[in-house]
Amino acid sequence: MGYVRTHGPEIVDDAGRPLLLRGVGLGNWLLPEGYMWRFGDGLGSPREIEARIARLIGAEAAADFWKRFRDVFVAEEDIARIAELGFDHVRLPINSRVLLTGGGDFRADGFALVDRVIDWCARHGLWVLLDLHGAPGGQTGTNIDDSPHGKPELFMQERYRRLTVALWREIARRYRHSTTVLGYDLLNEPLPEQWQHVYSRELIDLYTDLTAAIREVDPDHLIMYEGPQWATDVSVFTHVLDPNSVLQFHRYWCAPERASIDDYLRARDRLGLPIYMGEGGENTPEWIYTATRLYEQYGIGWNFWPWKKLGTRTSPVSAPVPDGWERIADPADDVDAATAQRLLDTMLDNVALDRCDVRDDVINALFGRVPLRLPAWGHAQPDGDTPSRFAGHGEAALEAIWHHTAGEPYAEPLALTVRAGQELRFPLAGPPEGWTVHAGDPAAFDVRWSGDALVVRATADGVLRGLDLTGRSG
Repeated sequence: MGYVRTHGPEIVDDAGRPLLLRGVGLGNWLLPEGYMWRFGDGLGSPREIEARIARLIGAEAAADFWKRFRDVFVAEEDIARIAELGFDHVRLPINSRVLLTGGGDFRADGFALVDRVIDWCARHGLWVLLDLHGAPGGQTGTNIDDSPHGKPELFMQERYRRLTVALWREIARRYRHSTTVLGYDLLNEPLPEQWQHVYSRELIDLYTDLTAAIREVDPDHLIMYEGPQWATDVSVFTHVLDPNSVLQFHRYWCAPERASIDDYLRARDRLGLPIYMGEGGENTPEWIYTATRLYEQYGIGWNFWPWKKLGTRTSPVSAPVPDGWERIADPADDVDAATAQRLLDTMLDNVALDRCDVRDDVINALFGRVPLRLPAWGHAQPDGDTPSRFAGHGEAALEAIWHHTAGEPYAEPLALTVRAGQELRFPLAGPPEGWTVHAGDPAAFDVRWSGDALVVRATADGVLRGLDLTGRSG
């Protein structure tokens, strides 16, 4: 396994063969996020979660809890299963506090956790994308970056800027010879909302300095850049910062069609750099299938977010929620220490992979495997000039599709009117053994397997709701 590089607008392996990356994010492990614990807004950030647990069971027991959490939430069994399922890489979100002390010294125990995952991934044939999810001072000013005061102080205080440059130089120095490391994702989702236009120039200046610091010690690894506004705005990239670099974008809760990725396709053409969908998900299998096929249709690698959560429909792995967990989740509940310890211990037991439920519907949607439920609107777009498949549907109906964040089944599937002679193509990893057509008149649709897709042809005008595909995953 050699270094992954870029060749023009493509990501390639060490032999120069194009790669279509398919990965999953290890969210919540080194940077806990409250929603993955089924917590509310009052317990959203790592600092808030840590403070809650310390208040409940005391500092010493809390330190033991976090050590055990790091040992079980992502274990070698998780990495092995990720590889078995067909993913080729993981994106590892890192909180700078894991790697840096308050005084700015590097933490050997934190780097040991990163080393451990890299070693496991090397053993199981996966790459690791190192993602600075929480930079010193915070790059977003929201709970997802662990910012101390709810502001993107990375761009406000020179001290935090210097620490970030020093941290990336050290990361690059440590891993410069590791071909298991896919690359360096410099900042997760910098400068959203009110901050996106305030510090956009400072963001590019920082990226320039981070790139220079990395290249002082590591000439080989990919560097990935994310734009502001939740990694959706690529207009800030007006020139190539490094020839061996990739523009990363994130997509949630949007129409899974060409128009939603046009800006990124144009940036790829404009700069001659690869693009990569580094974070997306939190939706139904139908949306996941459609969005992922869209990225692959246009040669865009992807990374699904995240691998594991408590009590979820939307991740590949769901950990059982302990009975009584709502007492931990409620900041106003003054639960006694013994009860809190019992609930936290149960949670640690439950997040081990062998206690979790594997969500085959999510996994099959990602890879286009059967069994699978296909929505009528999940068909591939023939070309960029094709009218929107969603034209004519009310805004409220579409919002219910795009913002289906809990992943529960749709109360009423969004149906499409298909004209006689029209063909819809649904890409799949392999042929299904059988299918059921859900339509106003199922007899109005012929279905056949054609090489790499299921093709549905209307023999008369009809209303199609979707198809249920049967067979074995593979």
